[in-house]
Amino acid sequence: MTEHLLAEEYREGLQSFGRVMPDVMNAYTQFTTACFSEGALDRKQKHLMAMGISLFSGNEHCIVYHLEGALSEGASEKEIAETVAVAGAYGGGTTFSHGVILVNEVMEEKKQSVQ
Repeated sequence: MTEHLLAEEYREGLQSFGRVMPDVMNAYTQFTTACFSEGALDRKQKHLMAMGISLFSGNEHCIVYHLEGALSEGASEKEIAETVAVAGAYGGGTTFSHGVILVNEVMEEKKQSVQ
């Protein structure tokens, strides 16, 4: 499955930042790795939660990054749609529009890349 441009840009940005601030990047990587490790919640649930938060905050790069993370952990289209719905219920129209437009765009690209 190919990575969406926004997720790719985010990864490239992290790598670039890490070359300038390796200690900060290493600490950030350690922290986020611990946060997304299996625990009481599995990785899929954590990516869905992060996607919902990213939808609410309007962070398009993280929306796509965590959508791809959730998909790689086996999230279904229905689980993703429910995450969009809950985030939209809390965040209103802006949040919901990111979910129904950007998430749908990425999901359609993923379906086409599999064909």
